[in-house]
Amino acid sequence: MAPTFYPLASLSQIEKTPSRADGIPEDLEEDLRAYGCKLIHEAGILLKQKQVAVATAQILFQRFWYVSSMKTFGIGDVGMGALYLASKLEECPLRTRDLINVYDLLQQRAAHSIISKNGTENSEFRYAPMSYFGNTFYDIKDAIVVHEMQLLKRLGFNVQVVLPYGTLINYLRLLGLMSRNDACTRAWGYLNDALQTPVYALYQVPTIVCAAIYLSTRHLQIALPSQSSHCWWELFDANWEDVWTVCGYVMRLYREQSDDEKLRVVAMISKKGVRNWLEKHTLDTKSGQQS
Repeated sequence: MAPTFYPLASLSQIEKTPSRADGIPEDLEEDLRAYGCKLIHEAGILLKQKQVAVATAQILFQRFWYVSSMKTFGIGDVGMGALYLASKLEECPLRTRDLINVYDLLQQRAAHSIISKNGTENSEFRYAPMSYFGNTFYDIKDAIVVHEMQLLKRLGFNVQVVLPYGTLINYLRLLGLMSRNDACTRAWGYLNDALQTPVYALYQVPTIVCAAIYLSTRHLQIALPSQSSHCWWELFDANWEDVWTVCGYVMRLYREQSDDEKLRVVAMISKKGVRNWLEKHTLDTKSGQQS
């Protein structure tokens, strides 16, 4: 396959990310990545931001964690910085105040869900806006600028992103699937969902697009050539093992999560929450070994 014009993670970065080196398990790291991208997506909708900017922000967010640890940077702060930076890259800049308000709303709503699940409060959620003249507002405003700079610095100012939507349309046309609106819609949805996984930092766009088409055709029971000598994905220079792995990343998003798993992720949106979890996990491990 031809070389890409956008960066992909190296083998050493994939085998042991900075977060895993600090003691965060792989499954928890993936859950935190997905939640951070979900916040970016929800913030983009509330801000009526362009889809290209939201998708670019999620890809930059995923790349960042191959060079930085969640113990050092909070997923909420990095998410805001990524959306702020991507909005500039796509020439649809956001007002800092609007970005802060939306993220504050999302985090208050998430905190309320924790309280409700724990049974300590059953009242309806009501958003309490922060003061524009308080220290908290200015601290968050400074954090956005700092994390935007950290994204640029740690990614080496290489923020080139190739989105997969044009490639998807070309592939669907070549496979004769453009007349199937259900297949097109479902494949487009899988590409959007894949933004919550690290695949855009690991695989080239043709592989990801082939995985989205494969999942769509399997679900809708649309037959495409898949014999060993006439596999349709080989037409696009995609490797079967890579396509299958991307499918696994996407399907993991749809698994059932317990309330404890959801609450654990929400509580770790900041680096303070991650450090508290690591300290507690370390203490539990030591007490288990002593007993």
